[in-house]
Amino acid sequence: MLQKAWALVFALAGIFFCVGCATENHYLFATFPSANQVAVYREDPTAGVLTQITGSPYSVGDGAHSLALHPSGKFLYVANPGQDENDVSLFGIASWGGLTEIFPRASVMPLGSQPELLVMDPSGNYLYVMNAASQNISVFSIASSTGKLTPVAGSPFSIGLVPLNMQLTPSGKFLFVTAGNLPEGLVVGFSVTAGKLQLVSLTSSAGLNPFGLAIDPAGKFLYAANTSSNSISIFSIGASGSLSPIAGSPLNDIYNGPVALQLDPKGQYLYVANSASNNLAVYSVTSSSGLPIGLTTSTTTFAFTTENTPSVIAFDPNGGHVFIGSEGSTPGIQSFQVSSGNLNPVYTYKVGNTTSSIVITP
Repeated sequence: MLQKAWALVFALAGIFFCVGCATENHYLFATFPSANQVAVYREDPTAGVLTQITGSPYSVGDGAHSLALHPSGKFLYVANPGQDENDVSLFGIASWGGLTEIFPRASVMPLGSQPELLVMDPSGNYLYVMNAASQNISVFSIASSTGKLTPVAGSPFSIGLVPLNMQLTPSGKFLFVTAGNLPEGLVVGFSVTAGKLQLVSLTSSAGLNPFGLAIDPAGKFLYAANTSSNSISIFSIGASGSLSPIAGSPLNDIYNGPVALQLDPKGQYLYVANSASNNLAVYSVTSSSGLPIGLTTSTTTFAFTTENTPSVIAFDPNGGHVFIGSEGSTPGIQSFQVSSGNLNPVYTYKVGNTTSSIVITP
């Protein structure tokens, strides 16, 4: 109770401190697939408080599932995997966070189907689309002035396995895709040249159903959360895109259903959403080896309680606050203030629908 009281004091103090600093606000975008909507909130970066903007939520394509934000902050992309869609929506972002859709939507058909995940190239030149049903990846080049998408020659690129997740290295040189429906999960590595993919590695995840995936900001280590094995595998990334398990991998999570991973912006802490344990586990990361070590200063065994079934983790650009999207009977978006890896709850925003993706402007 005392912790909650101090969290509220902190949030209110941040609000009063930040009166008049609206130009410093970030904007948080969240997808609600069952409602075919994208919601937009203004985030006060000092207090971590969210305020839904006028006009939000916005209607989008069928089953809107994943978001990607252009580095310029001008464009937002939404993957629409519904049966009547199989496309990607493009929105222009106003200075106050408002969205205006720019038609036409970019289809992944006829060779792509069920686009469930988007990943943005760090330079903003390419958008990668994971097509779950067709087991391939569509790649689009991005027009810098308009945000328009144009398919890259040779796209889509085959995986040949059921994809679960994907991440680009910070350099944009390698794309890693996790795959399931096997005796053990796999991490598939591709080299990237002007958006074109070339297979370079196939590595066992040493666990079942690696849904969670994260790469540290330096591009040295890859983390895979084996959801059905309750473990986290850690690999060093070689110069050619090869993966080598580090000593101590896979790591026992001790909690159930690790479904999402996220490193803080500095790569010092690893956060794990344990969907079946309703908590967020926090590990400090050993910089030399990449090995995560459970944070010993948390109120329970290196974990913080969340709403039911946490499944999405997103940091604001400063790393001062983290937002957790949950499922369950009363889904919400939780805001936490971050201090030396520890989490202090700020507020829970009941959204009425499962949140499948969250991105935040710089």
